[in-house]
Amino acid sequence: MPDADTSAVIQILTDCGALRTGHFQLSSGLHSDRYCQCATLFERPEIGWKIAHLMAAQLPSDLRADTVLAPALGGVLWGYDLARAVGARSLFAERGAAIGDQFALRRGFSLAPGERVLLAEDVVTTGGSVMELVPLVEGAGAVVVGFAAVADRSGGKFRPAQPFFSLVKLDFQTWQPSACPLCRQGKPIDKPGSRKSPASPLAPERSVSA
Repeated sequence: MPDADTSAVIQILTDCGALRTGHFQLSSGLHSDRYCQCATLFERPEIGWKIAHLMAAQLPSDLRADTVLAPALGGVLWGYDLARAVGARSLFAERGAAIGDQFALRRGFSLAPGERVLLAEDVVTTGGSVMELVPLVEGAGAVVVGFAAVADRSGGKFRPAQPFFSLVKLDFQTWQPSACPLCRQGKPIDKPGSRKSPASPLAPERSVSA
């Protein structure tokens, strides 16, 4: 199948407010003047459905995923829509309440030996969260058949052993907080990521919902 039209995906992300410009502290702690919040794709179910079908058309016909598994919280809606689009079961994994808890299948979810599992994440930056699902799958005797993301922000650094599919590659300029030109200009910083990290000492903080 041909790859999705990157310009069309960028337009969808822009129109729904997923691609944003400003001054952001990423979950890595780095600062950037751009941010991708894919959660806004799924505020309108028809948009999430369209994105999922674009990915389904990109996946090879012999992938044959039985289940789509996503990490909570960010990947849950993407994983659900993608599972619908490919005709698979939809599961998500969750961490415990304590810091450092590993992902686990809860709520009665389980994987069977030999089950073919496609791992789904909305935005891949380091790939750390979705890679944590691999031992969960393999520990159940199931098989990871690939990874599927709306946006790849890894700059080519995310290279799992299994095939990795993304609808768009995003290359954002980032800075260490001490070298951030936006901090030096005194621009308020948004922290839309889900992980907590120290605030920049150079710029006032502005919280946003994400």
